Amino acid sequence: NSINWGRLVPQIVYYFSAYADLLAAGEIIAGEKINFAVPTGNFGNILAGWYAREMGLPVGKLICASNENNVLTEFINSGMYDRKRDFKKTISPSMDILISSNLERLLYELSGHDGNKVLEWMTMLKNEGRYTVDVEVMQRVSEMFWGSYTTETETIETIKDVYNDYGYVVDPHTAVAVDVYDKYVISTG
Repeated sequence: NSINWGRLVPQIVYYFSAYADLLAAGEIIAGEKINFAVPTGNFGNILAGWYAREMGLPVGKLICASNENNVLTEFINSGMYDRKRDFKKTISPSMDILISSNLERLLYELSGHDGNKVLEWMTMLKNEGRYTVDVEVMQRVSEMFWGSYTTETETIETIKDVYNDYGYVVDPHTAVAVDVYDKYVISTG
């Protein structure tokens, strides 16, 4: 499952492989930082990207792409994790999650391995449905991550646009990442 290290380890390799592919294609030069847009609900694949960065991969931003269950978008932009919201069944069902279990691993890392602090946040999530990280952790999140979400309509439109532009049919999860990446480019351009 998506919280097992047996799944995270190969995902770390994907990031290095993608970087090597870009180098081989002459799209980037060695050491050049690149961004990754990652569709995620449980935060596993994007966490693997964070670990790849910690292992030395030149990563600029990890762009967290959410669907309408946008609890991660809110967290990345505010530092508050709030699962108290309507759960939506979407056409990107692997992202239909309101409790992103792999985020706990990131919080442990970014808090300086402060298990008591993370336990406090997870207890608040269990008992109150929400928690807010401290300023230091939020600053570290902001340095590495950027987040937004995609509506169902935007997902469908992105699938159509990619097909019309490239003759390729992307799955709904990839469409979420493409749309959020476009939002990132517009907001940082």
